[in-house]
Amino acid sequence: MSIRIATIALPRPRRLPLRQMYEVARQRRELAQLDDAILADLGLSRHDAQREAARPFWDLAGTACA
Repeated sequence: MSIRIATIALPRPRRLPLRQMYEVARQRRELAQLDDAILADLGLSRHDAQREAARPFWDLAGTACA
């Protein structure tokens, strides 16, 4: 008697290139440094900017890693 075990192939998360990780981290650091007038021009509040800057570099909208 043999036992069959069903296996499911799960999608592998997309790996981000090191260059893209660095760029996302840099952009988020710079966003945190912008003054309120520039943020207002962008349509962002200080709270929005701080929340975005606090996200880890691998947390990207539109990717399998998000």
